[in-house]
Amino acid sequence: MAEPTGLRPDTQGKVRDIYDLGDRLLLVASDRISAFDVVLDQPIPHKGEVLTKLSLFWFDLLGDIVPNHFLSADVADLPEQFAPHADWLAGRFMLVKKARVFPVECIVRGYLAGSGWKEYQRNGTVCGMPLGGHLRESDKLDEPQFTPSTKAEIGQHDMNITFEEAADIVGAQVAETLDRTSVALYERARDHAAERGIIIADTKFEFGDIDGEITLVDEVLTPDSSRFWPAEEYEPGRGQASFDKQYVRDWLEASGWDKTPPPPTLPDEIVAGTSKRYIEAYEKITGRTFVPERGE
Repeated sequence: MAEPTGLRPDTQGKVRDIYDLGDRLLLVASDRISAFDVVLDQPIPHKGEVLTKLSLFWFDLLGDIVPNHFLSADVADLPEQFAPHADWLAGRFMLVKKARVFPVECIVRGYLAGSGWKEYQRNGTVCGMPLGGHLRESDKLDEPQFTPSTKAEIGQHDMNITFEEAADIVGAQVAETLDRTSVALYERARDHAAERGIIIADTKFEFGDIDGEITLVDEVLTPDSSRFWPAEEYEPGRGQASFDKQYVRDWLEASGWDKTPPPPTLPDEIVAGTSKRYIEAYEKITGRTFVPERGE
């Protein structure tokens, strides 16, 4: 089912559409997929539902560590103006409390991959923190590392920053709380996923202030915000097979694309393979069979 044309979000991100309802927000996860900060032309079937349902699972599992912004995912609670689109919204929306979001993305790395691996190769550091030894790509770190990032002032690329720079942005006390909370969330999720054959190599959290309380917001521990690796195939010293959009990134890298718009067209098998990986991640982590709310 294609996205309805009658919906006009107040804010549209690469994947998520946001509707401002006053004291609440309606967050809608589309099937759009982005790579290298470019939205690709082909949607990934069921992706929005996987992101939403997996986030709901984690909100429930992690709720004793930190409050979150979730209110409802029941179509009966949709505001009246969204009722004509209930069939499309079912399974892919969340009604949430409105928060003052901190302008720092809280990344926790348990393994050396992605931009962390690239920086380590250059400088022996990750977000300015020295890492000892002679680490290989995908090596497990001795302890999870809190490595914040923020948006560049010019352009759309994320920028890795040091803890001290994060503290300058949000204040030392808030930065320390974000560090401690992010690592606790990652460790709980890492241990849960490990029992189900998935390595969570790294992930990104976002937090906001709601009535003076630091609160977990946005999506949580999804294939869009995390690296999920199959444990049975894990082998350090190389890139890993994954349940996330690294599958798409790898195809784009091999295609010779220069990472500027317009992006190349994804082959049907890459679209189908990505959808399959997202669903498999959901089913392994939750122990539930993925049942879409609608046909695609």
